[in-house]
Amino acid sequence: MRKLILLVGLLMAASDPSHAEETHRPYAGLQAREIATLSQSDIDDLEAGRGWGFALAAELNGHPGPAHVLDLADALGLTADQVARVERIFEDMRDDAMERGVAFIAAERALDTAFSQGGLGAAELAALVEAAGQARSALRYVHLSRHLETVEILTADQIAAYNILRGYTADPCQNVPEGHNADMWRRHNGCEG
Repeated sequence: MRKLILLVGLLMAASDPSHAEETHRPYAGLQAREIATLSQSDIDDLEAGRGWGFALAAELNGHPGPAHVLDLADALGLTADQVARVERIFEDMRDDAMERGVAFIAAERALDTAFSQGGLGAAELAALVEAAGQARSALRYVHLSRHLETVEILTADQIAAYNILRGYTADPCQNVPEGHNADMWRRHNGCEG
């Protein structure tokens, strides 16, 4: 009898329309996107060469990036030579990231188009997924590699000051650095709620 009551309860919960909407429509509205996997904001960021969170492995492990170092140049006490060198790194990074971002968008568009047209086979799918993965990896490398270059220009004291100024020495869930999307920051740092 107990099993029957449990089964009836589960069936009732599953047939509740509000529950069905929550569990079966998480992507509703996304089908109108130009590219299913990318929002317009994502496309804008990628075309502009913005980081898209690709360099968090470096950033959160003591390897400052050129954009934020330039933002904090005065507070870090950068010399004119350091500023000029970091500016070159940033400009090269932005130019390369814009180029690679456009390639990544094109690869995602090709994958999306192949599914929308139908008739996609396994071999073609594998090639499209591989191309998108390679484009994403190349873009991520651009951002991460520039963090390595930037560290070589800074002193240990400047790196330590950077980490303090960016809030990395305090609880990351309570101290979202300026310029970061708070929700994305908390999600990347495993913060609750």
